[in-house]
Amino acid sequence: MGSNIMEKFAPLPSLKYSIIYADPPWDYKGGRQHSGAQGEDTGGASEHYPTVTTRDLFDLDIPSICEKDALLFMWTSSPHLDQAIELMRAWGFAYKTIAFVWDKVRVNPGYYTMSQCEICIVGKRGKIPTPRGARNVRQFLSQERGAHSAKPEEVRKRIEEMFPHHRRIEIFARETAQRWDSWGNEV
Repeated sequence: MGSNIMEKFAPLPSLKYSIIYADPPWDYKGGRQHSGAQGEDTGGASEHYPTVTTRDLFDLDIPSICEKDALLFMWTSSPHLDQAIELMRAWGFAYKTIAFVWDKVRVNPGYYTMSQCEICIVGKRGKIPTPRGARNVRQFLSQERGAHSAKPEEVRKRIEEMFPHHRRIEIFARETAQRWDSWGNEV
């Protein structure tokens, strides 16, 4: 494993899952976030939780907790999109599409455009798990952002609608959720 990833997280569970939901603690190299031109400094990700380099994330043995047929729903910020797809491949998943687009309603300054959306990509290992549930789940969600890095509960619910009969785990979880196993250093 990477040099310090096991210092930050407990061992992975021994169960196998068909649905993996991940919000990696991306390393922004100490970058800071501001709430607008005249706004206050809200700190960087590393001030809210331990971040992990992409190289160390590659070393995490996610394949060991996956069923033969599994999906990985992974949150990524726009600056980490290429790294997220590489990470997905390193964990044994083929990138398929953008699963969810979250309009956070409020904007953050960006280097090129005002940042307002975050995306959740999906990758597949083997085949899409069966049986499937709903196939008319919407990709777009507009909900004002809350605490730093907290994702909308609605996305978990939409994944449950799509795959109601499968074992699901949220990795890098910051709280426990009903009907999901959770793994992370804040649960």
